[in-house]
Amino acid sequence: MGHAWPVGVRPAVLRGWAPPATPYGRGHRGVDLAAPAGAEVRAVAAGRVSFSGRVAGRGVVSVELSGTGDPPLRTTYEPVTASVAQGDAVEPGEVVGAVEPTGSHCTAPCVHWGLRRGDVYLDPLTLLPPRLLRRTPPRLLPVLSVPLPG
Repeated sequence: MGHAWPVGVRPAVLRGWAPPATPYGRGHRGVDLAAPAGAEVRAVAAGRVSFSGRVAGRGVVSVELSGTGDPPLRTTYEPVTASVAQGDAVEPGEVVGAVEPTGSHCTAPCVHWGLRRGDVYLDPLTLLPPRLLRRTPPRLLPVLSVPLPG
């Protein structure tokens, strides 16, 4: 589904997804990705901007993802100074805003990235293909019919 990280190439995950045991319980309903203030924030997949504005003093951009059922999946990025408006169509990797210098709940600059279907929070990392989640570079393996140098 997803084709790009919201920020950077392989940003550090400062805090992972930790769903609460109850609807109002403690937990973390998204992931926090390391990102410096001013960094571009990109849509992870194609969709339409469902919200672009401020919530509790933070800039927020939400995108309903195309072709993901009813209700559709919705990703949210904050704190972000939006460069898109409600109703705009976005493509994977398209810039939707920039990381705001303040307003993050992280101890270091970050983007909180969330994923929901209706009222149910989901792990946004599940949108990314395994190749984007790997932390190590790919390794070349020998082909059995070709002798190794050496």
